[in-house]
Amino acid sequence: MNQVKKQITQTVSFLIVVIFCLALVQNVSAEDTTTDLVTKIEERTSQIKQLEEEIRQYNIEVDNSIKQAVTLKNTLKTLDLTKKKIGTDINLTENKINKTVLTIEQLGDEIKKTQNSIDVNKEVIIDAIQDTQMLEKTSIVEIMLSKKNLGDIWNEINSIEETRDVIRKRSKELAVLKNDMQVKQNSLTGQKTSLLNLKQDLNGKKQAVIYTAKEKETLLAQTKNKEETFKELVKTREEQKAQFEREVYEYESQLNMTINSSWYPAEKHGVISWPLDNVYITQKFGKTVDAKKLYVSGSHNGVDFRASVGTKVKSVLDGVVVGTGNTDLYPGCYSFGKWVMIKHDNGLSTIYGHLSVISSSVGQRLKTGDLVGYSGNTGYSTGPHLHISLYATQGVRIEKYVNSIGCKQVTMPLADVKAYLDPLAYFPAI
Repeated sequence: MNQVKKQITQTVSFLIVVIFCLALVQNVSAEDTTTDLVTKIEERTSQIKQLEEEIRQYNIEVDNSIKQAVTLKNTLKTLDLTKKKIGTDINLTENKINKTVLTIEQLGDEIKKTQNSIDVNKEVIIDAIQDTQMLEKTSIVEIMLSKKNLGDIWNEINSIEETRDVIRKRSKELAVLKNDMQVKQNSLTGQKTSLLNLKQDLNGKKQAVIYTAKEKETLLAQTKNKEETFKELVKTREEQKAQFEREVYEYESQLNMTINSSWYPAEKHGVISWPLDNVYITQKFGKTVDAKKLYVSGSHNGVDFRASVGTKVKSVLDGVVVGTGNTDLYPGCYSFGKWVMIKHDNGLSTIYGHLSVISSSVGQRLKTGDLVGYSGNTGYSTGPHLHISLYATQGVRIEKYVNSIGCKQVTMPLADVKAYLDPLAYFPAI
């Protein structure tokens, strides 16, 4: 009996040593792979920082170019700089994608390593429990009768306690490992979501490059690279835009929709979020000096943000996309250009105008910060920017503008003038 118990205790110790050694060998191999991945990730991180600095410089150049006089030469220069900036942005996104792929691979290796450690601890615990059960089948009286001296009795009892200590220690380690595994799996899920978003971002930016190249090509074809022709083109567009503005203002002034102020939030900063990562407001809502210059009504029905072509535009609040369109498909219709309208859950609706690329679709549910599209210079835009209008949902509808002269076939948002709200009263405080 004593010999059997001695063998059991020795077996437990031997199993622990063997399992630990096997795990150690696996960890050494895994660490080599992890070191290689870490090196590659660090290289990508360095490249990303370098590209971000290049983009920052391009943004400065593009902004300075936009501020200059509206001439053919400056417009073409802005388009060339924008194309270069977006090209660098594409390179940046590709590097981020590669870094994310490497991070996913690294997390996968770490999860395997953690799983191996979990399996090792489970095996040790199971073996220790089985051996403890065998030892505990012998009563203290039996142990005392089977031993020749008191020292042997205490050694036998200590063997049981030591095995129990192994179980307690390994159980704690197992709990920590399981928690670590959950953290890593959550991180892996987050990285995979990030990868999908980056791939969507890459596709949108590639479309923005195509849009920029096409805009330059169209401009050169229309002006034949002559400054005087460009000035005449700008003048004609401004006249057509003024005519369209007059039509819309007169039509919307006649609408008489029921709008209950209790159905949407009262003015409060922070109800909606900013649509851009970098916020610079170029035109406020309401009767402003610029509005009197640019709009027949003398009142600007939204907020304009400085945004070079290809800038990511985000949803300001959770909601559902209820409409998208492109008024530029109809010659002579100088409206929002490419636009997206979102109906939010709190009685508000927003429109995002003058986009170069639309990245959302009707029926799609967006969360705050989700990608709507990319800014551009479509519609009656006097330069690349983002236009946001905020409505009381009750007072706006998407319909075919049959009363228009140049936009009869165009489907677009039209609102009772009472439905227009000041976005700056709902955006975060400046």
